[in-house]
Amino acid sequence: MEPGKYLQVAVVGVGGVGTQVVEQLIANPIYGFQLVALTSSKRMLQPTKDLCINPIAWKDALNASETPVDLSAVKSTLQELVKQGKKAVFIDNTSSQDVAEMYPALLSAGIDVVTPNKKAFSGEAGLYQAIVQASRSGRYLHESTVGAGLPIISTLRDLVETGDKVVKIEGVFSGTMSYIFNNFSAVEGSDESFSSIVKGARAQGYTEPNPADDLNGADVARKLTILARIIPELKDEQGNFPLLHGYQSVETTSLIQDAPASAVSNGDEFMKWLPEQDAHFSQMREQAANEGSVLRYVGVVDVKNKVVKAELAKYPKTHPFATSLGGSDNIIMFHTERYGKRPLIVQGAGAGNDVTAMGVVSDILKLIRP
Repeated sequence: MEPGKYLQVAVVGVGGVGTQVVEQLIANPIYGFQLVALTSSKRMLQPTKDLCINPIAWKDALNASETPVDLSAVKSTLQELVKQGKKAVFIDNTSSQDVAEMYPALLSAGIDVVTPNKKAFSGEAGLYQAIVQASRSGRYLHESTVGAGLPIISTLRDLVETGDKVVKIEGVFSGTMSYIFNNFSAVEGSDESFSSIVKGARAQGYTEPNPADDLNGADVARKLTILARIIPELKDEQGNFPLLHGYQSVETTSLIQDAPASAVSNGDEFMKWLPEQDAHFSQMREQAANEGSVLRYVGVVDVKNKVVKAELAKYPKTHPFATSLGGSDNIIMFHTERYGKRPLIVQGAGAGNDVTAMGVVSDILKLIRP
């Protein structure tokens, strides 16, 4: 971007991640931006003819706003700025399917999209195809949909676009699952019950309010879908993207498949039910330990055999998935033709508002760096 020009920014969703995105942009000493819209779940803030959004007092101004959210108006504002020759970006920090379905129209209007929202890239192939086609007019960047701030998607794109052939991707993609099994099935052993560890993880904010939403494996399946669709060899003979129905097409092992409907829909009810599964998980842990292994919930994209799966698997106690992980870390291995004998490994914090926001802001900066 030319010196003196500002990136025109609309931030949709200012919860934990969204607030961090705005704060990190404000704190950036190198590149300039101008807030042209801020929305929470209930209200919206846009500048008037005589007043710009103050980047220091934006929270108070948004809380005081009486304007209801109107994303079509946000799109119109950005579209008008593009017509004036300005560079505009729509930052979606929500997890909304409805917002995700706006991406093709935004991109077609020349508006760039940056987001940690997995919905658009891990759902039905039709929406993803529409986004790819519309990206001829605007760019979409979504690094933080997999691994928060870790360079997972950018690494995979670099491998693919430089001609390397991906053989397999495998990893611990869920910070929640990582924390749970790092503690439940530790290399040094553990006697703590599965439900007790999940209870502790929930208390510390490592899980969703209802841990069933983590333990069903859907989050890992979504991340695998996002990665699989970047790999050319997984397209069919007609060039269609893999996993027609997105994450629902992934072979996913749910850890709560026997849970009653009342537990799946309510976090407190789920925690009351979960101890019934302790004996089952303890038996699996004991069997793995007897084989010199630990349990890890992993995702695998096997390009050679065209298999994409999320499962609870056993790994030797000497494997990096057993020895290298701590807390809620993610670890992803890229097995490729170039990285054949020793896979390329990316590891680090895979969850948290600050690192997720870093991934979003990093994508924004990619749009404006010269």
